[in-house]
Amino acid sequence: MWRMATGVPWRDLPERFGSWRTVYSRFRRWQAAGVWNRVLSTLQAEADAAGDLNWALHFLDSTTVRAHQHAAGAQKGAVTKPLVARGAASRPRSTSVPRGRAGR
Repeated sequence: MWRMATGVPWRDLPERFGSWRTVYSRFRRWQAAGVWNRVLSTLQAEADAAGDLNWALHFLDSTTVRAHQHAAGAQKGAVTKPLVARGAASRPRSTSVPRGRAGR
């Protein structure tokens, strides 16, 4: 939770949390198993039952969502072709092998 709150890279976790590799591995396993979704749902249900959650105030809008650094700068009014259609019929240009695990 500390890492999610601070946004630091996994390798910068303080030693008191243990090996960053172990923490990352556990986080990813729990993510794949849906643990974090269940935690959020449970916390929301408990807060709602206790009357501590005002659904009119809790929402997500574009001011809290970060855009990719390349998302800005397109010319106004320019029409762009979807990249998917352009590259769909072309042969792969790389012979590299996909990485086995994310986060390495």
